Amino acid sequence: MSKNSPGRPLQPGDPAPNVVLDAISREGKIALDDFRGRSPVLIGLFRGLHCPFCRRHVAAMAQLKPALRQKGVKCLAVVNTPVERARVYFHYHPVPDLLAASDPVRASHRAFGLQEVEVDDLTAIRFHLPGELPEQMDVMAMNAFLNKKEGYEITEADQQMMAGRAQLVGQFLIDREGIVRWSFIEVLEPGLHTFEPPNREELVLAASEVAHQ
Repeated sequence: MSKNSPGRPLQPGDPAPNVVLDAISREGKIALDDFRGRSPVLIGLFRGLHCPFCRRHVAAMAQLKPALRQKGVKCLAVVNTPVERARVYFHYHPVPDLLAASDPVRASHRAFGLQEVEVDDLTAIRFHLPGELPEQMDVMAMNAFLNKKEGYEITEADQQMMAGRAQLVGQFLIDREGIVRWSFIEVLEPGLHTFEPPNREELVLAASEVAHQ
């Protein structure tokens, strides 16, 4: 694991760290250096599977994978969930052909400069998502409501990941030389990329540009 800790999210033009993580979708390890010199890669750094929006981000990445594969871009989804718990989840909710890795200590998120947020800051913000929530809720109440609605059972492993500070998420498109060429960073304010996936057209366009470099 790279010890790179930039103190800010990595931006286009920054070198990407070589994170090495436990694979979920297969045995062994997955390293970003595995892609270097071979193909661009889109890495999604998400919260644990206890987060309903992160489960959706993983599903959205899987849906986007065929379009990115046509551009020669690989995909890697990273979740802050212990590997055995994550393997159980993906066994019952398979995501065909999507590489996934476990990072319960959030080392990859720190290496890419993604911030953590105090729980008190979360509970101070109210979100209203029409069609999703019956009323405005803070993040913790919202997650509990959606997990119950979607039938996601919180285990002890999930509770351990939920304790302490909360993790913001991001996605980074990295070229063959290991340089970030596009990024999408979550901002924990209503209406500012909070809980939303990146724009599909924007990402596919960025992938096309990286593929022709």
